[in-house]
Amino acid sequence: MVQESAAAVTFPALLMHHAQARGQRPAIREKDLGIWQTLNWRQVADEVRRIAAGLADLGVAAGEHVAVVGENRPRLYMAMMAAQCLGAIPVPLYQDAVAEEMAFVLQDAEVGVVVVEDQEQLDKMLEVSGRCPALRALVYDDPRGLRHYRDARLLSWEALLERGDARIGQRPGEIDERMAAVGPADTAAMFYTSGTTGKPKGVVLSHQALIDRARVIERFEGLTDQEDVLAYLPPAWIGQNMFSYTQFLTTGFTVNHPESPDTVSIDMRDIGPTYYFAPPRVLEGLLTHVMIRMEDAGRFKRWLFHRAMRLARRVGTHVLDGDGSVGAWDRFKYALGDLLIYGPLRNTLGMSRVRVAYTAGEAIGPDLFVFYRSIGINLKQLYGSTETSVFVCVQANGQVRDDTVGPPCEGVDIRVADTGEIQVRSPGLFTGYYRNPQATAESYTQDGWYHTGDAGYLDADGQLKIIDRAKDVGHLADGSLFAPKYIENKLKFFPFIKEAVAFGADRPEVCAFVNIDLEAVGNWAERRGLPYAGYTDLASKDEVYDLIRDCVEQTNRDLAQDPKLSASQIARFLILHKELDPDDDELTRTRKVRRAFIAQKYAVLVDALFEGRARQYVETEVKFEDGRSGRIAADLRIEPAAVARPEALKKVA
Repeated sequence: MVQESAAAVTFPALLMHHAQARGQRPAIREKDLGIWQTLNWRQVADEVRRIAAGLADLGVAAGEHVAVVGENRPRLYMAMMAAQCLGAIPVPLYQDAVAEEMAFVLQDAEVGVVVVEDQEQLDKMLEVSGRCPALRALVYDDPRGLRHYRDARLLSWEALLERGDARIGQRPGEIDERMAAVGPADTAAMFYTSGTTGKPKGVVLSHQALIDRARVIERFEGLTDQEDVLAYLPPAWIGQNMFSYTQFLTTGFTVNHPESPDTVSIDMRDIGPTYYFAPPRVLEGLLTHVMIRMEDAGRFKRWLFHRAMRLARRVGTHVLDGDGSVGAWDRFKYALGDLLIYGPLRNTLGMSRVRVAYTAGEAIGPDLFVFYRSIGINLKQLYGSTETSVFVCVQANGQVRDDTVGPPCEGVDIRVADTGEIQVRSPGLFTGYYRNPQATAESYTQDGWYHTGDAGYLDADGQLKIIDRAKDVGHLADGSLFAPKYIENKLKFFPFIKEAVAFGADRPEVCAFVNIDLEAVGNWAERRGLPYAGYTDLASKDEVYDLIRDCVEQTNRDLAQDPKLSASQIARFLILHKELDPDDDELTRTRKVRRAFIAQKYAVLVDALFEGRARQYVETEVKFEDGRSGRIAADLRIEPAAVARPEALKKVA
């Protein structure tokens, strides 16, 4: 596949190559009303031409930004392709962002045309359009609910196609000429950062940077046009965009769009993807569903499952790697477990056909990572960021470990600064931050290496080990290492814990906030006849505190066995009265914890934890789904947790 498309060095050229080389093969599938609809490569290319002509008729010029807002939908993907055909720059936005967040991007990028999925997204655009003078056209895909909208800037997808057809009739060679004018060094897309430390920044990525990284992984994994990929994460996230857009256009495989976020697990079983990508939070959610179902199963099934999983944790990863270290008897038992447990479990997860799966976006807990690999799923870690076009390090088959992210990819150089920060040189590096030369300059060292902001080191095998974000890694008051993300991931392996935030830098001990998983804990409570009125009520129950204390103390026992982190065991914890939420600025749109903001917002709770109080009253301002604001008040319990002694654990062992 690499040799076939090697001459295509821009996204428009890749699209036209696939339309010619594999025109009848399925390019995009979408599930609509329970039925999968398929577009082949020739149909996609033809529609993209028409949309490009329609956008040209709206005055979209080369170098102009075109915003795209919505869930994963074929038409939104084709809108991005059409913009690139004109030399314009697609700017995907997070569909769950509030209007105010979108307004900043529309203003900063001076967006003139926005393509939205539906009424929800269109309403946000109309709400802020008065502050966005450049905005001249709003194209929508789904017309439901828009019958009485009269804004002159509105244009349906069908109307845009009609304008495109008319434009092609008047200027038949225009789109080909504009595609030919697009060069590999031109900007292909712009992705805005999550803004964890200030205003979001527009990350400018060229065609050659994105395509180079996609081709490296195509060669590395032997990807072909026979792969099936599920596009279910926000297209505004560079991880999803790389896997279901850049690699889709580079390799020519099939991308499948689920009917809705609520049907992803069902649609995944329909498709059976061969190439899969998920951040840790998705894998945590899938595991939670599995454990809930097992708790509802009969006693014998639960016994069989847990016995099989003990075997899988011991030998499963060795079987997957084919390292020859598993004896014949264990291999036979594992094969039997695969027939009865692991195979059906992979099928339930929709991963029966997965040949390679990646996880990225944030550090994954080693227990969670090992779980998937132990049941025969070839899950691997990768390391990268928006500014590096995703791929910096990738684990090779047979060399997968839970404590590293693999060696540098082809073309990448890595060094570790004296401060412990990882620095990178790569063909995939971004062009710069849009209209922010100071931030661009600050992101590089004086000799041209990119500051990743992550702390870690290269081990003896040349594999990169990430400790945490450099700004988050610290030390306890006694000088012991404190890595909050590592501790939080340990906690989140438990299905009852959805989110956790650990504190301890420059403190004598570690304390933590916990968010319970409402579905998992709610299911647990219902089986025990424990009534509750909602998240806040459930989170305050004595029985739930006992449940979470068990999870915290098991985490402490695990930490006690790590010489570097044994001092970072959790001394006290509380269960937050509300779920951490991106709309309340507590998480980024990619669901990463904004630790510094949380520490400031809940300073009274942090102080109460470290002062050893038993309770603390707190009032919190929240934003509701309909845009209203309100306040939630609660008197939170603070509970101690038993700290394990390493020497005691050795005696037990």
